Amino acid sequence: MRKVGVTFRFNKKSIPYAEALRSVGLEPVAITPETPRSLDGLDGLVITGGTDLDPSLYGQAPHPEAETPDRERDALESALLLDAIERDVPMLGICRGCQLLNVLHGGTLVQHLPETPTHRVRPPETELGMPAHAVEIKPGTRLGDAVGASEHQVNSRHHQAVDRLGDGLQVTAVAPDGVVEALERPDRRFIVAVQWHPENSVAHDEVNRRLFQAFARAVNER
Repeated sequence: MRKVGVTFRFNKKSIPYAEALRSVGLEPVAITPETPRSLDGLDGLVITGGTDLDPSLYGQAPHPEAETPDRERDALESALLLDAIERDVPMLGICRGCQLLNVLHGGTLVQHLPETPTHRVRPPETELGMPAHAVEIKPGTRLGDAVGASEHQVNSRHHQAVDRLGDGLQVTAVAPDGVVEALERPDRRFIVAVQWHPENSVAHDEVNRRLFQAFARAVNER
């Protein structure tokens, strides 16, 4: 079974990601600030959701609604993601992982979206995997090839999002209100990131399952 690094800070938060990876035949390997490691011996990387990125990474002061940054995690994941890009190791970014991908390419973030029924900071625990709004996935992209280039319903629990797009990145999905919902590096095997949380609904949602299956294919073909 191919091994995939999974970055996180809290063990409880890592469980849905690990279950989603195992469901497509991949073995998750924990990478945390307390237990750092390189990509040596790993065939893929998943950068998970979590605390807001330090806004100094993209040249801004913190918004009053921004969370206290986890600079150890920022540094760990930045190094891993840059290494994955350099080695062409498949990477799936989720929520924070999508934002980090943009920032490392010179992009910026909206630090606090207006809270609406579709873009909420924290929905109730029972709604984590429930659809919140539509996204339009663009054709001719790795994401579109993986899940279908059309409108899909996704869950949502972020209060930050891509603002200025980073160099070399392609926007591959947007919400009806224009919020960027997915990015990728078109010149790499599989550097794909989404703003929603597919790990919460992979067991019952075919679209999100296909995303993890596509990541697994990229890992296995490497």
